[in-house]
Amino acid sequence: MPKVEINCTNCGAHSLLQREPIYQGLAKTGEKLTCTACSFEYPSEDAVPFRHATPQNNIFTDADRSAKPNLFQENEAAALCRHCAHYILNPFTQFCSLHKKEVQATDSCPQFTSADSPPKPIL
Repeated sequence: MPKVEINCTNCGAHSLLQREPIYQGLAKTGEKLTCTACSFEYPSEDAVPFRHATPQNNIFTDADRSAKPNLFQENEAAALCRHCAHYILNPFTQFCSLHKKEVQATDSCPQFTSADSPPKPIL
């Protein structure tokens, strides 16, 4: 995408560059480059004083970033209902087929069965 922010040399304003195509018959022969604030026309793309033409220095470095927080201890989230074989999810509710009640994905219980292993039969 071409740059559009300029520091106009004619009016001194921070404005935008307007690009208008120039046609000769049905063929495009060039572009008319003008300041949107004062309509000053630039002769070529090289003469346009674009803003931020030089790369900006980064104020912050990777050393300034905080460490990634560790919210769960190891295997703490492994026994949540959403990972259980008895957890049933549908668009209207979250249900435990073992306890026959509505649950939340972040609930846990002592009868957790991993979804990777086959569920135990209900007696």
